[in-house]
Amino acid sequence: MVKHASPGTLACERAWVNIDLKALENNVRQIKQQLLPQTALMAVVKADGYGHGAVTVAQTALANGATWLGVATILEGIELRQADINAPILILGATHTVQEIEAIVRWQLQPTLCSPEQALIFSRHLQHPLPIHLKVDTGMSRLGPIWQQGATFIEFVSRLPNLKIASIYSHLATADDADSSFMLQQQSRLQDVLSRIQAQDIPLPKLHLANSAGTLVGPQFHYDLVRVGLALYGLYPAPHFQQAIALQPVMQVKARITQIKTLPAGSGVSYNHTFTTEQPLTVAVVGIGYADGVPRSLSNQMNVIIRGRLAPQIGAITMDQLMVDVSDVPNLQVGEVVTILGQDGKASISAETWADALGTISYEIVCGFKHRLPRILVNSDVPQRL
Repeated sequence: MVKHASPGTLACERAWVNIDLKALENNVRQIKQQLLPQTALMAVVKADGYGHGAVTVAQTALANGATWLGVATILEGIELRQADINAPILILGATHTVQEIEAIVRWQLQPTLCSPEQALIFSRHLQHPLPIHLKVDTGMSRLGPIWQQGATFIEFVSRLPNLKIASIYSHLATADDADSSFMLQQQSRLQDVLSRIQAQDIPLPKLHLANSAGTLVGPQFHYDLVRVGLALYGLYPAPHFQQAIALQPVMQVKARITQIKTLPAGSGVSYNHTFTTEQPLTVAVVGIGYADGVPRSLSNQMNVIIRGRLAPQIGAITMDQLMVDVSDVPNLQVGEVVTILGQDGKASISAETWADALGTISYEIVCGFKHRLPRILVNSDVPQRL
């Protein structure tokens, strides 16, 4: 669990993460404006709120229009309940054991069922009706029966005691792609499943299909509920969505300069001397490294921002520190703040920038910042706390 700290402590003496609650509020409201009045918003706060702090994100999202929360695990749901959050919480991952069922009941969580065997386990061990959600695989090839077996699965579960079907849902595999053909095929497959169960006189519960990308595509994918994760945090599933909504990044990563020195020409920098100075350089050592979540594979490929200008990182990124060429920044002092990710003045470095350089996605970047980096609430009307 990420703990939020006060800036008046040692939290900001080395490196930290700023969480901008005003940006988060903006994003929730912007997303809500995309939805029809009858469509509810689920804030997906798994992976500790994508590294932003699940409890704080959940509280802020609920205060600004979300009515559901989504997590991956039971423990994530329990953390929210222990913070006195009473909104319905959907567990997006699969659960099977008696111990898991007991915890789900105790903490009033709502599980996803994705196989007949799992449904039988739940039904046999429940003493009272429990809201459950049925997932059908329409093309993600992950949880749920394949769509051709979806109607049979739903009909089977509908006859089991103590299982109250609260929703039927699926997950889009390619909604961030500009080519919507497979997304439309997934929707058609879901509609086929729904038509089949309606033909068996099984009443339709709530329906949901859209993740962040599907939500931004348009209301034809919204149904009764949308499950929004990435967009909450101010990140776009793909560049073409930037025209659809004005999101603000919620996370900024900061660190301080711990030493400044001048290196002569021909000096090797950091492990294995992957960078060698060709002329005298002023180098700043910055107190953040790969143990904090700065990928070592970005060595010699990334910039940081100092006093509103970009400065190149040089040499191998080490566990706790990295080095920066600050030759173009005059009179720099130890203790000055460096922006690792975020905006300072006109200069900006986004999670997408890192993701593009590494051939990955922004989700992995923001989830990668470790818990030894304190999270500092900024632009917040609520008291900051350790």
